[in-house]
Amino acid sequence: MTLTLRYSEGCPHWRVAEARVREALERLGRDDKIVYERIETDDDASRVGFRGSPTVLIDGQDPFVSGRPAGLSCRVYSTEAGREGAPSVRQLMRALDPESGTAD
Repeated sequence: MTLTLRYSEGCPHWRVAEARVREALERLGRDDKIVYERIETDDDASRVGFRGSPTVLIDGQDPFVSGRPAGLSCRVYSTEAGREGAPSVRQLMRALDPESGTAD
């Protein structure tokens, strides 16, 4: 499995997403490597279809895809705790391993 974290330096939420991805992997007993992809310009964002920072891709697919246009911006996720700057650990676990259910 290829796990990519796309981010822009101007948005601090990518660090939260990174920590949550690592926690989700740990809870699932996995040691997948995370590939980091910094998006620096609007042209880069348009070229790769970047929907905001942070974006987590699993095998090149965004499991949290939204109708947002491509561009450099901070992304907001709907989580069980409300709107946050990164998917929750629970959401990431489900995306990484649908068989994991919703356990925290």
